[in-house]
Amino acid sequence: MLSILRKARLKDKEMRILMLGLDNAGKTTIVKSIMGEDITTVSPTLGFIIKTIDYDGYKLNIWDVGGQKTLRSYWRNYFEKTDALIWVVDATDRGRVGDCKEELHGLLMEERLSGASLLVFANKTDKLDLRGIRSHGWHILPCSAMTGANLKEGLRWVVDDAKSRLFLY
Repeated sequence: MLSILRKARLKDKEMRILMLGLDNAGKTTIVKSIMGEDITTVSPTLGFIIKTIDYDGYKLNIWDVGGQKTLRSYWRNYFEKTDALIWVVDATDRGRVGDCKEELHGLLMEERLSGASLLVFANKTDKLDLRGIRSHGWHILPCSAMTGANLKEGLRWVVDDAKSRLFLY
């Protein structure tokens, strides 16, 4: 039913992308880099930031939500009508790989995220047990928010994966 409703949005060619991850994972830096904004001064996101970019004929509304432990219980307020989830992992933060895996797998149990594409922006994502995920289309892509490496490729995957579910053509 959700996929039928999503495909009804044929005319607007718009996607809602939710970007989540633990604090200091680099979510805001990734968004700023995608937008072509200055990434030298990035501070922790206390709440959320919405950025809109036209990408390959699609209007992408990217919701960058803070990842501090005190904010994670509010993540569910942003799930509605999400077409793609971008999960950002700080691959250098080995001490929190377990927390990262737990949060990600918890998100994938949420009904309102059912059917959403999943993109993981990270290095060494094999520690997240992604191969066991059967409920979502997913892709692993190493990236660098600082250099911009693979950020556009990630958006390409999100658009390609989600458009087949969202649009009739």
